[in-house]
Amino acid sequence: MVKTYLYIPEQLDEQISRAVKAQKKSKAEVLRTAIQEGLDAMKKQKTGGAETLLKLAEISKKANFKGPRDGSINHDYYLWGLPKKNPTIKP
Repeated sequence: MVKTYLYIPEQLDEQISRAVKAQKKSKAEVLRTAIQEGLDAMKKQKTGGAETLLKLAEISKKANFKGPRDGSINHDYYLWGLPKKNPTIKP
């Protein structure tokens, strides 16, 4: 294990102290668990948004998928059925 020092706000220290008493564990153990759970949650969040779109693009490229040519302009039309922004461009 590596020894680490950090400064935390007083209210956070109070919350940690309450967790130590409630869980009947050492402060170090409570902090290690909280940090690990926080990092795991951050890792799960990474699989959303832009990364997912990049993975989809990669899969589409491998499958030689061709979407509509006006997809970037009329994406609301294709996703939600809203009116096309530029109906002159053919898909």
